[in-house]
Amino acid sequence: MKLIAITNDAYSVEETCTKILEIHDYVDFIHIREKSKSMLEIYCLCKQLLAGGADKRKIVINGREEILLLANMLHVHLPEKGFLIERTRRRTACQLAGKSVHSLKAALEAEKEGADYIIYGHCYETDSKKGMPPNGIKTLQEIKQAVKLPVYAIGGISEDKVAGLYECGADGICIMSGIFAAGSPKLAAKKYQERCKEYANTKI
Repeated sequence: MKLIAITNDAYSVEETCTKILEIHDYVDFIHIREKSKSMLEIYCLCKQLLAGGADKRKIVINGREEILLLANMLHVHLPEKGFLIERTRRRTACQLAGKSVHSLKAALEAEKEGADYIIYGHCYETDSKKGMPPNGIKTLQEIKQAVKLPVYAIGGISEDKVAGLYECGADGICIMSGIFAAGSPKLAAKKYQERCKEYANTKI
């Protein structure tokens, strides 16, 4: 299973950079999801990461496709109701383009658009979606049966839930607070990595 870390928009550019570099070797991808930060701040974050030795092939820009052009990055992830994948490919020539989905219908649409992968959630209750009931894992199973794309699970995923998600067919997990809000992001990422390595349904 793949392990994807997603930033939680809770720290300064410098702090976020430090945390990402700490976990870099233990994750497959790192999504830069910093909605409150300006374009300049995200650009500076990307430049600091590359200067610090981060592999740009692991970095995914979430929702800010312009950053791919400004900072010469490679991958982009779009929200369910964001731009169409085809439009983003034309504008950025990205290597990977993924999309968030919350239903089987949205997953089928993302595959039709040409997404390279999808992130489905939220699977369990999570503080980042307080008051919103989870979409659950039954839909995850339905999506896996209906699409050929890699499907990554997100939302309230603790270490003990990884096995259940694997059984549902998930190709990997996306962790936000479980890593970035941890006392030691590096240790947290390492533990998730160890759990993911127990399973071998890696596709991309």
